[in-house]
Amino acid sequence: MASQLPTSPANILVVDDEPDLRTLYELTLLREGYRVEAAGSVAEATALLNSHAFDVVITDMRLPDGLGLALLQSLQERQRSERCIVITAYGSAENAVEALKSGAFDYLTKPVDLKQFRAVVASAVQGTTPRLRAAANGNGNGHKAASPSNGTPSPRANGPPPAGSESALDRMVGNSQAMQQVKDRITKAARGMAPILVRGESGTGKELVARAVHACSHRSGGPFVAVNCGAIPENLLEAEFFGARKGSYTGATQDRPGYFQAAAGGTLFLDEIGDLPLAMQSKLLRAIQERQVRSLGSTQEDPVDVRIVSATHKDLAADVQSGHFRQDLYYRLNVIEVLVPPLRERREDLPALCTALLARIAHDSGMPVPTLSHTVLLQLAAHPLPGNVRELENLLHRAVALSDGDDLQVDFAPTQATQSIALPSTSGSSVDSPEPPIPPDLQAWLDCQERDILVRALQDSGFNRTAAASRLGLSLRQIRYRIARLGIAVPGGDDNAFET
Repeated sequence: MASQLPTSPANILVVDDEPDLRTLYELTLLREGYRVEAAGSVAEATALLNSHAFDVVITDMRLPDGLGLALLQSLQERQRSERCIVITAYGSAENAVEALKSGAFDYLTKPVDLKQFRAVVASAVQGTTPRLRAAANGNGNGHKAASPSNGTPSPRANGPPPAGSESALDRMVGNSQAMQQVKDRITKAARGMAPILVRGESGTGKELVARAVHACSHRSGGPFVAVNCGAIPENLLEAEFFGARKGSYTGATQDRPGYFQAAAGGTLFLDEIGDLPLAMQSKLLRAIQERQVRSLGSTQEDPVDVRIVSATHKDLAADVQSGHFRQDLYYRLNVIEVLVPPLRERREDLPALCTALLARIAHDSGMPVPTLSHTVLLQLAAHPLPGNVRELENLLHRAVALSDGDDLQVDFAPTQATQSIALPSTSGSSVDSPEPPIPPDLQAWLDCQERDILVRALQDSGFNRTAAASRLGLSLRQIRYRIARLGIAVPGGDDNAFET
């Protein structure tokens, strides 16, 4: 029987210039069974890092001889594996965001809540490798250590990638350069706790990206809770997000947890975050910053441990400028951005996408997988597909349902018919006209209408964006965003072309 390499408790470096706090952190970690070293300055911490390998570094932001971020940057430059937790002063939201953007695993705010402190450290340790700890530190001479106070083994790490991470990435079909960049971004972003904003057009698969982030993270064993922010009535938002106590409102016959509580230890996915009203944006910002929520009808706040991933098809930066979205919440959510490309920018993925979608559709329908001919594939490649993967799936669903033989024939007619549906007449004519059919994909139909209007306005103005925007009551920023979102080809291709 092969002998296993010995493992040892996680090694943690605590850096703080206040002796009382440093001692408090040390004792707390020792009781959890970790090995602990301490330093009071950047210089002392650097010396310890030069002579020892650690799993986690916990550092105050402000130290006598520099900033804790200097340690973080040094670790990254030397490609060290230590995960860094930064402690910031109360109310220093900008410092916390800066630390996360610089690569910190997580942050804590003073005064530090010890329960939250232990949870954050445990999360950081969970992603380290015990074999590497044993090899790097030998027998641990010179390190303080203690057995867990409750007699249970100290937290163990998961060195290999979380189970299911590869399959989660595989579900994002496509090997184009654009999709490979998205997958690489997901793998890197999943390592820490920094909030992630997923941006992309409708139908590009933003929730699939969020699920892949969760599956690739150290929190993959926890719950994944997806919330459509635009589908919740405004008067129920607070109770749905933060929970409600019995009797807090009519019909509340028992305590009910909210989305934050349901996602404890896992990931909370906030889809269509741009649809949240301003009042709720303020409450969400506080919950994210303080990591505490107050249930409706409760007099106290309860700590929550969730990783936030949000998504939108809107231009949140433009919404911030127009006052429809809080700037502080935008910067808090947009620490790491993942941009999902539209289907028109990765046409080379169409064959693989069609194969995967047809296999799933056939499986769900209990039918054999139909054959997709080269001719049909070329037809799909030539189709605009403004609804992206969702529209492609709808086309294939219809094709499978209406197919008579083994060869698939895609019927584009319903989609094309919706493009020519006219708006109701306001001329007051007494001649009754038949009602237009209900489009099978409302978003795709609306996109087609918007695209047609924009193209006509651009053509009438000689492709002068400023003039076209003025005619449509849009700003130059708004029309540029719509041109890019809908894939409208403008002569010259330069964003400044034809501007006067």
